[in-house]
Parts: sequence; C-alpha cells; structure tokens
Amino acid sequence: MAESVLREKLKLLPDAPGVYIMLDREGTVIYVGKARVLKNRVRQYFHSTEKPEKVRAMVEMIDDFSYIVTPSEVDALALENNLIKKYKPKYNILLKDDKTYPYIKVHTREEFPRISVTRRVKNDGKYFGPFMGGVNCKEIVDVVARVYQLRTCGVAIGEKPKKPCLDHHLGRCLAPCAHMCTREEYAVRVEQALSFLGGNYEEAEAVLTEKMRKFAEEEQFELALEYRDKIRMLSKLGRRRITSMPRNVDADVWAYDTNGLYAAISLLVIRKGVMQGSLNFALDAGAGERAEAFMSVLTQYYAGKPIPRELILEEPIDDALFISYCRGKEGRGVEITRPKFGVKRELLDMGARNAAEYLEKSVSAIEHRNDMTVRACEKLQEILHLKHYPKRMECYDISDISGVDKVGSMVVFTDGEADKYEYRRFRIKTVEGANDFASLQEVLRRRLAKLGTEDEARFPRPQLIVIDGGKGQLSAVRETFEEMGMSDIDLIALAKQEEEAFTLFSDESVRIDRRDYALKTLQRIRDEAHRFAVTYFRNIHSKRNLASVLDEIEGIGKQKKQALMEKFGTIGRIMEASEEELQGAAGIGRELAARIKKYFEEL
Repeated sequence: MAESVLREKLKLLPDAPGVYIMLDREGTVIYVGKARVLKNRVRQYFHSTEKPEKVRAMVEMIDDFSYIVTPSEVDALALENNLIKKYKPKYNILLKDDKTYPYIKVHTREEFPRISVTRRVKNDGKYFGPFMGGVNCKEIVDVVARVYQLRTCGVAIGEKPKKPCLDHHLGRCLAPCAHMCTREEYAVRVEQALSFLGGNYEEAEAVLTEKMRKFAEEEQFELALEYRDKIRMLSKLGRRRITSMPRNVDADVWAYDTNGLYAAISLLVIRKGVMQGSLNFALDAGAGERAEAFMSVLTQYYAGKPIPRELILEEPIDDALFISYCRGKEGRGVEITRPKFGVKRELLDMGARNAAEYLEKSVSAIEHRNDMTVRACEKLQEILHLKHYPKRMECYDISDISGVDKVGSMVVFTDGEADKYEYRRFRIKTVEGANDFASLQEVLRRRLAKLGTEDEARFPRPQLIVIDGGKGQLSAVRETFEEMGMSDIDLIALAKQEEEAFTLFSDESVRIDRRDYALKTLQRIRDEAHRFAVTYFRNIHSKRNLASVLDEIEGIGKQKKQALMEKFGTIGRIMEASEEELQGAAGIGRELAARIKKYFEEL
C-alpha cells in the first residue's frame, strides 16, 4: 500500500477502544494488538521515534492495517486473545502451552458425587489442582476411595438397586448404586474428602496408618506395603506445604524476563498453601511493550484454565483491566499483589531467578527451534519457488487395507510447528475399492469446498498443501485444484523413497539436502500425516471388528447378530441395552436376551 494511502487511513482511526491488525504485503497478519484509544495507539507505530529492534522490524513489514472497534477495553483484550490464537502472528508473543496438567474433580452436582481425574475444567463441580511435578492424581483418588469410600465409577444410580461391585467388597466404595448407604451418610464422606483434597491430610494419614498396621499384624504384607506407599505419598504432599503461608491461599506467582529478542516466564503454582509445582516457558519476545506483552501472556494462559484467587507478580500491567477480564470469565475478580517483603516476596524472587536462569539456558534452544520452523519455512519458499511464505501448511495421507475402512488425514503445521488442534480426519465416502488417487481427490474436494464459506473461519486458507506421494498423487490432486480454481495455493508432493519434492512448476523433482531443516520440516509433516491417518484407521477397523464378540455368545448366529446390529447400531449400545430392549431385535427371545445381558456384565 502506498505510504500516502496509509497516512490517510491513520487519519480515519476512531477515538474508541478496539483491536488493530497489522498486515504485510501478502495480506498475512503479522501483529494483533489492543488499544484503549485506537487512534493514539496505532499512530505511535508510525511516528519517527526510537523503537525497540522487534518493533522496528515489524513496522518495516507493515503494508496495511485493519481494526475492530469494541464496546470496552475488556472486550478488546478478549478479542485480541482470540485473534492471536487464530492467526498466530509473527510478532506477537505466542505462549506455546501444550501441556495440560491433571485436576481432581468431585462431581458435586450429582446426587451421590463421584471422584475422577480430568484435564478439562468446566463450571460443573469442584476441582483441585493442577497437579504437577511428579504428583500422581490417580494415587490421590485411590486414597480417597480407600479412606472415604467415594465412588469412582459413572454408573447411573436409580430406584432399582444394582449388584455391589468389587470396589465395595474391597472396602473402597459405599455402593450407593446398590442402596447400601443413605444420602446423608454419603454426604458426610464427601465433606471429609473435600477437606482432604483441600490440604488436610492428617485424618487420611491416620486412617491409612491404622490399616497398614492391621494388615501387617494379619501378615498380609503386600497390602501393608501398599498402604505404606500411600502414606509416603501423603508425606511428600505435606512437605510441599509452605509453612509460613495460610492454608487458604490459592495463588499463581508470575515472573518474566526478556533480553529484547527472547523472553522467559516462570510460574509457581500454590493451592491451599501447598506448592503444586512450577512451569517455565521460553519464547520469542513480541513487538509490543513489556506490560502489553505480559498481559497477553496472562490472557493466553488462562483462556482455558481457571484463574486462582490471587496473582503475585511484579510486572506493571493494567490491574483494573485484568480484574475486569477475570470478572467476565470467572464471575469474580482476582487479587493482584506485588509484595515488598515476606514469604510472597521470597516466592516472587525465586520465580525471577528461575526466569533469568531459564532465559540464559534457552536462547540457543529457541534459535535452534526457529531454524527448524520459521527459517525452514522461509527456505522452503526459496527452494521450491513457492508463491507465498507457507505459514499454514497442510499435509494429507490415505490409509486402508485392500480398500476397507478407507480414511484420510489432514495435518496442519503453522510456521513449521505442529498445530494439533487444527488436525482433521475424513471417512472416505464415494470411492469403491483401493484407489488412493480418487480418495485424495475426495478429501481435498471436501476440504477446499469450505473456502469462501462460513466454515473458512474454522478451516483457514492454507498457503501450501503437501501430498504424501509422487507424480501420480500430485497429478490427481492438481486436477481437483484446477476444477475448484485453487491456483493461489501452492501444491507439492513428497516422495518417500528418495525424499524428493515434486512441484507444479517443473517435471523434474527438487532434491533438498538431507541435512537441511527445510527437508526435515517436510518429512515431519509427512510422517505426522501418515501417523494420524494410520491411528484413525486402526481405531475404526478395531471398532468394526468388535461385532465379532457377538459370535462368542451361544445361540447367536449370523442372522441374529445382524438383527442386533441393525437395531442398536454399535456394540456399545448392545452392551448398555436392558433385557427388554434386547428382545426388541428380531429373533431375540427372553432367554437369549438374558444370556446376552449376562455375557456383557461378566466381561
């Protein structure tokens, strides 16, 4: 865009809060930011003032910009986070938090609450965690079952009592499903378990110690050793307690360090006064101001996680803005503290030392990652004469056995890194027999049909599509591209035997040095597409073969098996069906229905 046109656009910026989006010459989003006043914030980038290196590099690449006005700055903060997640701009801080740590969930909305381990937190029960640093959630759930006898299964509890399961006979469940306890008795155990999960381990430790001694006296030494291990696990949890901190403190301690090019973040997690563990992140520093960058880190991290009652930090963020953001997300605010002394100050200093040390150690690792990702993509564009920098790269593969259970996979790399949330799987619907060419055409036709529709928001336009194969596969997909008018998307095929790339520009293959990160990036996405396709195929194939378990039930032949599958559709539904429902299938009488039900109950 001409400089004069850009200056005219700057004059039209509104005096309102919102989000601004910076674009390069190819229309690629390179930076997303929020502003209390769009007019003032965006114009700052184009003033002839001294700017940090990252900001100068970004401004040189800006060819255009757009903006979205929002009702408030809080709305702008939320929208900024969504757009960063969507576009993954080059000059924003991108928090690659791929790890999801487990929580223990008590299903308090159920009449007889059960306990389970989950990695997804919703507003549907009480959650404890996250647990990290070697703590095994399953062991804690096992302690709750042994001490408080809460159920760990999802069996529906109805008016008709069920047969008590093995857990009840082992003293690990009160068996509310079998009506072996009252609602009031069970509620008392739930309250005790909640107290234990809140950090009060003394009662549970006493119960476990008593059981250990009992089994030792009865010379049941294996059981005694099991309880000894549980006691040691509780002692390990107890040692994490910060003695000078109240037990009701739920806080995250954040420390941030940067050298201008790269940044490191250290996070200490404290729940109920207990140190749950720590996380360290190393990443490229963004082009925004330090406070702006740190606010972006917080919103990205907490987008899918609960926010604790307190944040302990030193960064000068806009406290009022983030507290308003928390109210919108959690229905409550958060206390932001910047301690000057005491145990919280000591924790903050510990985090700062961790961040500084992690940054020093991680610079070479970040540079190596950049060589394998962004710089490898830039090299691919150069070597293969691609029309665009391949920011979003998609790779496709087909998997089947003799044309049976044909599936396709779509794997996505963004800036050279696997973007697993964007992966997609396809069941081949129109192709008869084993025909990989036709299967590829079907998958690409279905995927590319989403471009230019409302679905494009969920399936963005790729800059490069990679096919696992050689000239034959490339020609087949080229037909689909021409048919659908997709000439603006680059297309290549990577043949495995010689690791040569075929393009649309030449009949000759392109050989890339086997040591080059550009080739390694292509190999990674090709191998990932193959793995993803094979995994999906095996899953479907094994489920289809589950129907063979019906052959093991006396009295079920081919016709009755077909009748059952026609009525219920899946083995899972047959397993869940009552005897009366089973009798609804053709040829299934009362006796056979009872035999089927008994068979699955005993599996």
